Amino acid sequence: MQPSVITHLRCPVCHGPFTAAERALRCPQGHSFDIARQGYVDLTAGRPAHTGDTAEMVAARAALLSAGHFAALTEAVTEAVAREEPGLIVEVGAGTAHYLAAALTNESVGLAVDTSKPALKRAARASERIGAVRADIWQGLPIADHAAAVILDVFAPRSGAEFARVLRPGGALIVATPAAAHLAELVDALGLIRVDPAKQERLHKSLDPHFVPSNARTIRAPLSLSRADALALVAMGPSAWHTDPAAIKEALAKLPTPIATHLDVDLTTWRSR
Repeated sequence: MQPSVITHLRCPVCHGPFTAAERALRCPQGHSFDIARQGYVDLTAGRPAHTGDTAEMVAARAALLSAGHFAALTEAVTEAVAREEPGLIVEVGAGTAHYLAAALTNESVGLAVDTSKPALKRAARASERIGAVRADIWQGLPIADHAAAVILDVFAPRSGAEFARVLRPGGALIVATPAAAHLAELVDALGLIRVDPAKQERLHKSLDPHFVPSNARTIRAPLSLSRADALALVAMGPSAWHTDPAAIKEALAKLPTPIATHLDVDLTTWRSR
């Protein structure tokens, strides 16, 4: 793991700084955390509330993103990050670190945070400038106060208090959330989980005590999917936990190809109060 990333990490037990040892991170109090062979380090301070995406979900996400179907969102996130001062970019719920890797510049380093070990194995390889850490945002991020120039949250859980602690003065919290019509055609055809009508209300409830929105836009882009693409899209998201793969395949077989749907995503930049 790159030293410039380790500098910003803190021990989840005593909150002391780390130094790199042989295949491990150690704090002054003697707490030691092994760096996995795949390159990530587990800094959970206990059992995470959720173990995150499965290997199958991560593989589906990697396939869909690498095919460029979410390119419009990737470009929008990259543009939003480019407007900020360089430094540490933290992506929470990073998955494969696709968005983080795209947004990095030569002046920045990245930290991918997730609870999914299969995701972190990929995130650690996404860029030599990215460190990957297993941590649960609800238990607290193992990151120094005011260390991050940018925090990315793309379809991921949000803790306003913890984001406010980690973000440096003048930094940016960039949040992507699905809008009402996100993938609507596919949702209707396959009976997938719909976007919560109260999603924006919940977003503001979690962030308003600590942040104010400074910039907002909606990314809308058409998608033209093969049946394999559509199956991957279902398998990578929350519907994967609540649908029968065999029934989804049967429903997809009845749809004409290419399958037309569209992205509808709200992207908002927030500043500390």
